Amino acid sequence: MIEVSESSIRSALKLRQNDAADHDRHTSYECVQEQMACQTYLSTLIFQLLLVTFLLANKANGDGLKLGFYEKTCPKVEGIVQNVTSEKISLAPSLAAPLLRMHFHDCFVRGCDGSVLIDSNKTNQAEKDGFPNLSLRGFQVIDAAKTAVEAACPGVVSCADILALVARDAIYQIKGPYWPVPLGRRDGRTSIASESASLPSPFANIDQLKALFASKGLSVKDLVVLSGALQS
Repeated sequence: MIEVSESSIRSALKLRQNDAADHDRHTSYECVQEQMACQTYLSTLIFQLLLVTFLLANKANGDGLKLGFYEKTCPKVEGIVQNVTSEKISLAPSLAAPLLRMHFHDCFVRGCDGSVLIDSNKTNQAEKDGFPNLSLRGFQVIDAAKTAVEAACPGVVSCADILALVARDAIYQIKGPYWPVPLGRRDGRTSIASESASLPSPFANIDQLKALFASKGLSVKDLVVLSGALQS
């Protein structure tokens, strides 16, 4: 068993907090001016979000997921989503990482159930309007993909599955990794803004992060890996 020390976690948190403080400086313009630095930042972001999303997907709303889930009911779904996503990301490449982040935010709160996509109404403020989610971008890409899928297969494919596919295809479109996406997620019907407070803050201390990750079935080792302290 690998021993993970408190000093390792502190180092991870320091890196994590520095990344958060620097986040606003990584604009699309600077990506053009500082391609190497931006690529490193983006690769780290993608790696961390992919890891935690995969871990969460296996712990919530993951029962019954499989490749080819819609083979008989909507066989062209992946191609439809890929085409829409490719078109949108070719026009706005800077949306790729935010779409993956949206998928992560969705998975972390109630499992990968699409609840982050639900709009608020007069009687309920939804996750989308919770403070950590106010900076999410790319909802129009999800809407476009959903519209295209509904035109081909009405009422068959869940919004949660479409979000998972869009996140994958958006990252691949900017020459990031490609990964198989098992499908079969069920859409949630509950979306509460206050629950978005459970998302990890880049400024949380060690005890807060350990408790938060433990509540999601994740270990201290997961915390260190996802915080970037361990090097391959």
